[in-house]
Amino acid sequence: MISVSDLVTNNRIPSNYFATDVYVRSDLELGLLENRRGDRLLAMPEPLIKAIYSGLDKETGQASKLVLYNCGRWWGKNFYARFAEEVSEYYEKPLADMSMLDFLQSLKQCWQTHGWGKIDLDQSYISQGFLVVKTWNAPFATHGPKLGFPICFLDAGVFSAFFSQLSGKDLYCVQTSCESLGAECNYFVVGLEKRLSQIEQQIEQGKSHAEIIQKLTEV
Repeated sequence: MISVSDLVTNNRIPSNYFATDVYVRSDLELGLLENRRGDRLLAMPEPLIKAIYSGLDKETGQASKLVLYNCGRWWGKNFYARFAEEVSEYYEKPLADMSMLDFLQSLKQCWQTHGWGKIDLDQSYISQGFLVVKTWNAPFATHGPKLGFPICFLDAGVFSAFFSQLSGKDLYCVQTSCESLGAECNYFVVGLEKRLSQIEQQIEQGKSHAEIIQKLTEV
């Protein structure tokens, strides 16, 4: 609860820092997009997303999955650093001291404002060593090719790096459901690589997210 003394010493009540109408600023004449701190933003049109897949497939073949995943990890580390800096500065406290409510609200709005769709975290399996990330309207799933298996390799790399930085542990991420395959949403499971590697064959076999989670959580 905000006290009267807080309002006297600081007349700014924190709202959602990443709200689109205040976070994104554009200059139509120059064709520039910036955030509220003046950092450049990049718009990725659908043809570019399609070209990324086709170009990598032509140049690297089956290794394109690993290339995108590693690109996601690199971007995820930088994304975490920027996110932590902006949020900590705005709320005037380290990210680790924020309430879970404020953290989730900031992450959800940040993800949506940057054009990555919607995101939610399922913490039901934390005690078993896994975090489930759920996304909707993911651009790479929506505009990417239909390959017969989950294709959001870059997103998986981002989640791997982001939650590794957040937890201080080296985490891996596997996508278990994909909108490109007709699923209602995309599911990602984050955890230790040695535990997640056992389910990759199930994903290739087309097992559902529920079946994969059941296998993971079997004692």
